[in-house]
Amino acid sequence: MIGHPEAVEDPDRGSPHADPGRPHATGDLRPTREEGLLSPRNRALTIGLVLTITLVAFEALAISTVMPIVARDFGRLDLYGWVFTSFMLGSLIGIVLAGGLIDRRGLALPFSLGLVLFAVGLAAGGLAPSMEVLVFARFLQGLGAGTIPPIAYVAIGRRLTERQRPRMFAMLSTAWVLPGVLGPVIAGLVGEFLGWRAVFLGLLPLIGVAVLIAFPEVARIDAAPSAGADAAEHAAAASLRRRLPLAVLVAVGTGLILTGLGTGNTTLAVSLVVVGALLGLPALQRLTPRGTLRSARGLPTAVLLRGVATFAFFGVDAYVALTLVEWRGLSVIEAGISLTAATVTWTAGSWVQARRSHQVAPERFITLGLAVVAAGLAAFGLVLNPLVPTWLAVPALSLAGLGMGLAYSPMTLIVLKVAAPGEQGSASSALSLTDSLGTALGTGLTGALVAASVREGTDPASGLALGFGLATAMAVLGVALSTRLRVRGTAVSPTPALR
Repeated sequence: MIGHPEAVEDPDRGSPHADPGRPHATGDLRPTREEGLLSPRNRALTIGLVLTITLVAFEALAISTVMPIVARDFGRLDLYGWVFTSFMLGSLIGIVLAGGLIDRRGLALPFSLGLVLFAVGLAAGGLAPSMEVLVFARFLQGLGAGTIPPIAYVAIGRRLTERQRPRMFAMLSTAWVLPGVLGPVIAGLVGEFLGWRAVFLGLLPLIGVAVLIAFPEVARIDAAPSAGADAAEHAAAASLRRRLPLAVLVAVGTGLILTGLGTGNTTLAVSLVVVGALLGLPALQRLTPRGTLRSARGLPTAVLLRGVATFAFFGVDAYVALTLVEWRGLSVIEAGISLTAATVTWTAGSWVQARRSHQVAPERFITLGLAVVAAGLAAFGLVLNPLVPTWLAVPALSLAGLGMGLAYSPMTLIVLKVAAPGEQGSASSALSLTDSLGTALGTGLTGALVAASVREGTDPASGLALGFGLATAMAVLGVALSTRLRVRGTAVSPTPALR
């Protein structure tokens, strides 16, 4: 779920002179005493970020709901997964671009650029004459949407205190509640009676509202580095030219791998996968903390686990409507109920961990959450069997959503505690990058399996079954990897009690 925030570390973390009760540097907007998220001082930022995330949430849930209608209209079930994968590959590039621009130019420029790209992608998607054009439009949307998480996370890291951040993360998860409850229903009604194009085009006015409310407050947050972080900030700014090409290489490499897996030619498939891996893996290594790909203890594992979790959850979630509409005979509106349930329970899980974050170490929430995700995904896979009642889809997706809510934000909190000072943009980018990459691979691999079944003339449900099994296995792998979140036998400290 794009829009679930990553936090970045307090720029003064580790400084012997840092005092959490006083301002840190010129332009630092943190209060001298604890205030609520909706206090006069924080209200505009909170509402602005929540509104922006709500917009992204409406888009994500609406498109997921009407995609069976789109596939039926264009007759290109083999490209179904690419509608989601292209969005996430665009997000991957947008995330890294935003991280570099934040360090170099502040928050206002990437925020405005991101919303413009998002709007252009929506318009192109609503007017798309073919599935191929829609896939490209979704890539543009992803470029824009990818800028939002790093902006939100840096804003939170620079404005709010350590005690306020867990609740702010839960607040942003709450931004998915209204879209989760109303989005699938509205999208289903609009798609059935006005056509799926109206779903894309109807979201455009909301972007203008988001700009009016959110942009002034985002622009107020000073991008100047904190005391003691000058050298690190200059290095981060200078690295933009290096990191952006690397992000493009990761996106291209991922695209080649998924294209190879979706082709019926064995020689071509092997060639594309090998070339994609050679392009993408070295670039990914340089964009993430050292040791991420081998799950080194602590921060690298937290970054890796974000990708594992999104691979698992979205490798199933993106195909919920397709499963229930095309194979179980439900309407688009009825299928949207499962998406609503998962969104609401994700938010509930996020609030549970936020309220218990001062009592339970974050890595424990991650282990429990990923185990719950695995159970929920396995249960939903049973719905592909026509002998299993369709009502099982709702509790199964609810369980998976609850697990994601428990596990998602604690990964952020771990990065928040151990990220180096002055690396705000790049730290948030690394976590968001694996988030998008995991989603792209999860949706892409399931889509490739569906495309293979279509190409071979077999029931596409067999491809979905294999994809759902792979996603469940990834969640189980995440449970095993979560034991590596502890550093030298000690847990990451729980967040201080909220008052």
